[in-house]
Amino acid sequence: MRTALFLVLVVLCLSSTLTFAQDGYFGNWFARVDKTKDEQPHWVTPLATTTPRLEEEYRYDQLWQTNAKGITTDNYDGGKGLELIPFEKVEVIFNVPPYLAHNDPKVHDGFGDVAFLVKYRLLSANEEHGSYILTAFLGWSLPTGQYKNGALHPVITPTIAYGKGFGNFDLQGTFGVGLPTADTSLLGRNYAWNNTFQYRVFRKFWPEVELNSTFFQDGSNDGQKQNFVTPGLVMGRFRLWRRVGFTFGGGYQIATTHFHTTNHNAILSIRFPF
Repeated sequence: MRTALFLVLVVLCLSSTLTFAQDGYFGNWFARVDKTKDEQPHWVTPLATTTPRLEEEYRYDQLWQTNAKGITTDNYDGGKGLELIPFEKVEVIFNVPPYLAHNDPKVHDGFGDVAFLVKYRLLSANEEHGSYILTAFLGWSLPTGQYKNGALHPVITPTIAYGKGFGNFDLQGTFGVGLPTADTSLLGRNYAWNNTFQYRVFRKFWPEVELNSTFFQDGSNDGQKQNFVTPGLVMGRFRLWRRVGFTFGGGYQIATTHFHTTNHNAILSIRFPF
């Protein structure tokens, strides 16, 4: 139901944009988006690492996450959703709550938490002027998950994101910390450090390797750390209709640390940039 309501809101938002696109704020929307994207590198968004670039798209991810017992949880949507550029240097992301199917009779299936993310681009240059970017994020989630499929309290996540290109090669990375608003000693803080190494081949193909690391402070996993190596391939952007494009990709996460909450996780990502 929540997903359906969110998609209705998306349609209404896009319809309003088209309806009032003749003047004022909405009339300059796509010109503003194009200007913002022209001032930054034109890399593709990685599979697991949140890109420091500002993008306007709708994104759906499908995750298959396997726990220590060998049971795979099907994560529908992966907490992705609608990404918009309402102002120059600013992006907002409205994440659709993921639906978690645990394939375990002892665990209830249900929707996860609602989440939002705001990006503010601090520095950037496109490929002709240095190919780099530095962006600040502020994310937060609300405890709306069903049957313990989410956090007990809201979580605020400040993050710094960075990227640098060298010809067809680029590095994109983020470092952030999840800060619960209550019961920190119980829930703990998670420090996430992600780095993606990409190389563009034949213009539309982006093979990549990601290093996805999490460091745990307090909570049940206090003092632990986990790291995944994620080889993958992203393909796009392919033009569909007018401004609308199509990008898709897949990858496989392999744990490289003794401690890990999941392992051998598959990722499928579908995006419609516009």
